[in-house]
Order: sequence, then C-alpha cells, then structure tokens
Amino acid sequence: MPEFRSALPKYVQMADNLRDRILRGDLRPGDEVPSERQLAEDWSVSRPTATKALDLLRHEGHLQGRQGAGTYVAFLPRIHRQASERYLRSLETGRIYPPGEQARILEAGCVTAPGEVADALHLAPGAEVVRRRRLILRGDTPVELSISWFDGALVPFAPRLITTGRILEGTLAYVEAMSGRRARLARDRSAARLASAEERDLLQLGDPAAVTAMHHVVVDGSETPLELTQAVYPADTWTVEHEYPLGR
Repeated sequence: MPEFRSALPKYVQMADNLRDRILRGDLRPGDEVPSERQLAEDWSVSRPTATKALDLLRHEGHLQGRQGAGTYVAFLPRIHRQASERYLRSLETGRIYPPGEQARILEAGCVTAPGEVADALHLAPGAEVVRRRRLILRGDTPVELSISWFDGALVPFAPRLITTGRILEGTLAYVEAMSGRRARLARDRSAARLASAEERDLLQLGDPAAVTAMHHVVVDGSETPLELTQAVYPADTWTVEHEYPLGR
C-alpha cells in the first residue's frame, strides 16, 4: 500500500505519485489509470480525496475521461497554466514547480531598467532593477522562457535574487518572506507572436515558430508593483484558461 511521507495534502501526494509514473513512462498515453474507488482503497483515503487527485491531473492535461469507460493517460498532455496555480502550489508544498518540472537559472543580477520595465514597476527611468532569467523544463523539454524583474531596492532584504541558485519556494514567496510585503493581486496580459532567434534556440523550436508571450504584474496591498514577469511559451504546449461568471 502506498504511504504518505510528509505533511502535504493527501490528494497532492497521490497526484504527484501518478504524475511521476506518467512522466517516467510507467503509465503511457492511452493506459487506463486506477479508478477513484481503487485509489481510495490503495491509499486508505476517502473517495472525495481520490477524486480530487484525479481532478488535479485532469486539469493539468495529463488525464482524460471517456464517458462510461474510465480515466486514461492523455495522448497529448498539455500544461494549463494559470499563475495562481504556482502561488497555490508554493503555499501548499513549499515548492513552486511540480514533480517533473524544474527551472534552470540562466542569469541573475542588477541592471538598468528598460523603459517598459520601469513603467510596469512604477520606477523612475534608469532605475536599478533585478533581472532574473530562467528556462523551465518539463523532463528534458523546454516549456517556458521567462524573466522576472524586481525593484533593485529589494536586494538588501532579499540577496538571493541576484544569485543563480534556484529559489525552490518561488521568487515571489521569497521576496514576501524577506521584505514583509504581501502580494495582493496579479494582472496578466498575453499575446501571440513569432519567436526570436534566441527564443527558438532555447526552446528548441523550428524557424519560424509562434509563441505565446505573457506579461504578468503582481501588486501589493498599496497597489505598488512587486514583480514583473515576461514569459514566452511554445504555442503548442501551453494553454491559459480563465473562468468567469456571465450575468446581466
């Protein structure tokens, strides 16, 4: 019988176990995964807990249901990305990336803020900012190239921002813990465009290649920008989903 090894929510550990089996190839596209009832018995948990674990993997695109025929590993796993998922994962597990996904820090240091960055962070032209650039891989496959920008005044409080060591809990969680400022709201803007030569090289794309570009700003309780992230995703591996009410 599988065993729980930490204080993480049980459904998260169950989902992590199944995800690892999928990423290792133990469960291949088209394979049926254990039913909610079987998972509940194997892990000695309630059916709702097992359901929550499978729902998490369905939402990530690893699983797909067939009406009246069970749940199967998806043939073309997709990653549905909402920035809120990373923040929630950081709060629940202390790590911002799920198993099978990791960041490679390409550079980290202080630079003079480009105009767009200074505007987004509400800084004066030419202000010093932190530039933290990373390549995110899922297994061996690049799935995101991003740059996080922070006000350079944060460095004395959060010196790891300018090192190339990975910040496993996420840069925003680290900045919150070290500065005392708290993120309140995030605003995202996305658009499609052609990848640059460098982006094609790092993301292992053909020429030409379309990408999705995301502009992500986090503000604190006083509406002061805390972080700007500019990210680029291969067009065929990422989706961004929104759910909102409709009313009159």
